[in-house]
Amino acid sequence: MSKFGELIDVEIPVLLEFYTDWNEQSTAMHLVLRDVAAALGDKAKVIKIDVEKNEELAEALRVKTLPTLIIYKNGEMKWRQSGELDANTLINIIQEYA
Repeated sequence: MSKFGELIDVEIPVLLEFYTDWNEQSTAMHLVLRDVAAALGDKAKVIKIDVEKNEELAEALRVKTLPTLIIYKNGEMKWRQSGELDANTLINIIQEYA
């Protein structure tokens, strides 16, 4: 999990989406996240994490519902929500931490 620490310990917001390919809400969020990443450019990172390939991390963060969205900045969790959101809402939330 040391790679995870390096991933989230940056000065820009990092939005993580925990998903699985078989979860319809998760796959619907992929398009939203693409739009969010395009809109924010280098002001934030958007990272998708497959819970089936990262079970230990998902368990450590107590991810129970998919998709789960988490924002980190400087290694600290700033915001968390489960379920779908639209791109504009997510962009506004991320910009609060930029």
